[in-house]
Amino acid sequence: MTANEVDAALSAPRAEVGKRLLGLIEDQWFDRKSIKLAAKDVAVPLTAFANAEGGTLVIGLHNGKVEGTRTNRKKLNDLRQAPIDFTVPPVRALFEEVPCVNDAGEDDELLVARIDPGERVHELPNGDCYLRIGDESRRLNYQQRTELEFDKGQAQYDGFAAKGVTASDLDSRLLENYRERVGSTGTVTGLLQARSLLTRAGEMTNAGYLLFGKNPQDLFPQAFIRVVKFLDVERGTGARLGIEEGSDYRIEGPIPWAIQEASRIIEREVPSRRRLVESGRFEGRPIVPRDAWLEGLVNAVIHRSYSLAGDHIRVEIYPNRVEIESPGRFPGLANPAKPLEISRFARNPRVARVCADLRIGQELGEGIKRIFEEMRRVGLTDPVYKQSGGSVRLFLQAVPSLDVRVAARLPKGSQQVLDILRASDRALGTGDIAEALGYSRPATTARLRALEAEDLIRWNGKSPKDPRAVWILNE
Repeated sequence: MTANEVDAALSAPRAEVGKRLLGLIEDQWFDRKSIKLAAKDVAVPLTAFANAEGGTLVIGLHNGKVEGTRTNRKKLNDLRQAPIDFTVPPVRALFEEVPCVNDAGEDDELLVARIDPGERVHELPNGDCYLRIGDESRRLNYQQRTELEFDKGQAQYDGFAAKGVTASDLDSRLLENYRERVGSTGTVTGLLQARSLLTRAGEMTNAGYLLFGKNPQDLFPQAFIRVVKFLDVERGTGARLGIEEGSDYRIEGPIPWAIQEASRIIEREVPSRRRLVESGRFEGRPIVPRDAWLEGLVNAVIHRSYSLAGDHIRVEIYPNRVEIESPGRFPGLANPAKPLEISRFARNPRVARVCADLRIGQELGEGIKRIFEEMRRVGLTDPVYKQSGGSVRLFLQAVPSLDVRVAARLPKGSQQVLDILRASDRALGTGDIAEALGYSRPATTARLRALEAEDLIRWNGKSPKDPRAVWILNE
């Protein structure tokens, strides 16, 4: 469910508003609450939305019923003042009353709060801090809150004003397409304000210009996608740099167009192999499934650090794999060694929300899960994420996963060991692998010995206690 579905429900005829809102699924950007809820308790979803990507809170709906707000008119002022009275610093929220028909068949109203993403971490007066993750307002522990503060420092960038940018610098066709996709009947300015793409002073934000600018690279020269196809499985350097002639592309332009153009090029350049398919015939299939690399590309574009000057997104296509590298490390709340456990947090909340409206991207955690599912669906080894000092690289390898019978004999986590060895650009010792897995050294050694017994890897060292000994794949 995307934010534009909420807007469409709120714009429906009075008699349909409540029913349509009740029919929507609560998610990253939408929540429902009863009018009976105390004002201090409304502060929980307010802070959770502000600490994430913003969102819409509708008050007057509960337990499948349209309560409305007219029976509790005295409480409305308390609810409107909740951001000032019960959030620190005050959450920026715009309240409006939307006409509806309640369950008694009477004309009534719902109180709707539209919450902006905050540039700072918001909390309750008692110090509790919440973050919107999926359909939950999740309370953070001390470490998570500390990491969120760090991430918020990075996340401010897409909300900064794009200096000197005016309406004439925007692509009117993209804006009109966006308005149609959202179903908005208002002005373009109103739509941009609703998605926090304008500052309070009415200036275009960096996010707005990256999404809808005619030529956003004049302010963000690093905001482009480079797609390169290599002839060999090794990248090579200098004179041995094996780039296929005519297969080095630089894609610029606003984000929606750049993603579309890059995906067209990648789909054409990814190698195919003939294999037996469900029909019983041999047909050509890409070495890496389209949905896997496309989700990886979209995640890279939406969640990259646009404040890092001089770096760009790289998609490298090899005969046996696809690698996607994005500037900026994972958010502090994420552990790259355990990508399936990554919590929802967007470095560029405004970019993420608009791309969700356009159905370009999924949620961060959901997108990663989809990449894993697509690779497993075609019997390939799991994706691997590798984080350096300033970037994240995704490895999508055209390597079959372990045979089911072999996997059953191995300790849990053995496949991860193989994935780490495949993804590394150098030979790894036991300590390196233990650190990447997040396991103890004895637990890692047990998995390495089990893989060695299956003749999948081999140990290479001069003596049993050689500190420079490494593990090497046999495939």
